[in-house]
Amino acid sequence: MSYLDNIRTFVRVYELGSMSAAGRDMRISPAVTSARISQLEDHLSVRLFQRTTRSLTPTEQGQAFYAGACEILESVESAEAQIVNITDNPKGSLYVAAPLGVGRRLIAPQVPAFLEQYPQVQVRLRLTDRKVDLTGEGLDLAFFLGQPQDSKLRIRKIADVPRVLCAAPDYIAARGNPANGDALIADQHECISLRFPGATEFQWRLMTADGPKRFRVTGRYESDDGDVLTDWALGGHGIVMKPIFEVSDHIHAGRLVPVATQTPPEPIQMACLYTHRKQQDPKTRLFMEFVIERISQAVRNSSLQVQLPR
Repeated sequence: MSYLDNIRTFVRVYELGSMSAAGRDMRISPAVTSARISQLEDHLSVRLFQRTTRSLTPTEQGQAFYAGACEILESVESAEAQIVNITDNPKGSLYVAAPLGVGRRLIAPQVPAFLEQYPQVQVRLRLTDRKVDLTGEGLDLAFFLGQPQDSKLRIRKIADVPRVLCAAPDYIAARGNPANGDALIADQHECISLRFPGATEFQWRLMTADGPKRFRVTGRYESDDGDVLTDWALGGHGIVMKPIFEVSDHIHAGRLVPVATQTPPEPIQMACLYTHRKQQDPKTRLFMEFVIERISQAVRNSSLQVQLPR
């Protein structure tokens, strides 16, 4: 097992580009991480990484060994999965990523019940609104809103999630309640944007009488954290576009009010991504089925809670 542990550590160091990052990810100390890499290099009689005080770069031998190391780990995981299937006793770490709003409100609440049912599984939940690299970050599942960019991955659709444009009563009192997307532009409403590095423009896709249409809205507030956008809207700083399940409680309590209801946002797809290999892993499949059933119902319930005027 020590040799396999060394290989696992090498793969995480290679993928994360840092001894310390790999150590944190694997819950081991930097000293253990470094020792495992040194043991592997001694065993192979090659240097796998070029190390300086500021950087760590795979050598040519390290690059070649990475592909084979991944195949070794995949073979071991596949063999273990077959045994686990027979015993119906899944175990091991499950690495899951999700957007902040989806993760906090829909997925995280389901984890305790899943772990109670499968006590030998550990769930490592990573929450971020940025787009994640499923294979590069060693993830088993990645939940997301929107359309995937990597067509090589498997996708499991969960639901078409209704969205809403909304603002705080203070903002509406000061700036008015725009009836539709054209009013957003004409009256130069402060539109709060979810934007990531590299984005060149921001548009909202709204449903009009003539079908979906893009509106190039403007505003001074933008962030890559969806919950920050909600907080700004609650503070009366502008209009935000959010999945209804993220703001249904605020709307129900009157802290946020739907706006531009003549042209509501187009629903957004919620789904999860996984590789073909991960589908064969019982704990991945079980977690996916367990969570999807519950969050689908939560999305439906939040939509029923908010009846939008037209």
